[in-house]
This record gives sequence, structure tokens and C-alpha cells, in this order.
Amino acid sequence: MKEKKQLTKAETQVMNILWSLPESKGYSAEIMEKFPEPKPALTTLLTFLKILKEKGFVSSEKIGKAQLFSTTISKEDYTRAYMKEVKNTFFGGSFASLVSFFAKDEQLSDDEVSEIMEIIKNRK
Repeated sequence: MKEKKQLTKAETQVMNILWSLPESKGYSAEIMEKFPEPKPALTTLLTFLKILKEKGFVSSEKIGKAQLFSTTISKEDYTRAYMKEVKNTFFGGSFASLVSFFAKDEQLSDDEVSEIMEIIKNRK
């Protein structure tokens, strides 16, 4: 199974729910419970979980008659890889260009600018 670099919007929604569960694990009923209304059909959720498993983002373990689904990548690791891809694809690999784009595009408050400057100043 080859892991794909990006998740679809629906797959991201399922992954965010799994990441929010204790130890990033859950049964389909637990995942479904966390879905906002309108909830997908159970068959739809199971299809998403199957696709995520095929892509390598999720694994499953049979416990009794149920499947326990677990993420195989942390939210932080996925976000880091995704943002690196965005930086490389749209900003020529330049972090400064990425930050400049958002700084110009967003209506940042003085406090937000100060907070960003403080983070940059104190980076390790």
C-alpha cells in the first residue's frame, strides 16, 4: 500500500475525528458519534475508512466482531508533510514567501504580528 501525501476533504474529516479520540483509535460507532450533522451513512464512513487504510493512513484490528481503527500517522506529522508540500509547490520552497503571502493576505492584528515576531525571535 502506497501512502498518498494528501487527504481529500472527507478523508481529512474522518482523520480529524480519529486524531481527536484517545490514542487516535476508535470503532466506527465512536467515529460516527463525533460526526456533525448531517452524519454520513455508516456504509459511507466504512468506505472512507477502507480508502484511508488502502492509502496507509489508517490500520485496523479485529476485536470480537468489530474493527478498531487506528491512525498510522500523527496529525502533527501529516500537517508538517502537507505544509511542506504546499511550500514547495506554491512558494518555490521558500518559507519567507509562504509567510509573506499570508501576512499580506490576512488581516493580522498588531497582537498577532507581535506574537509571530516573538515566535521567530525565540525559535530554537
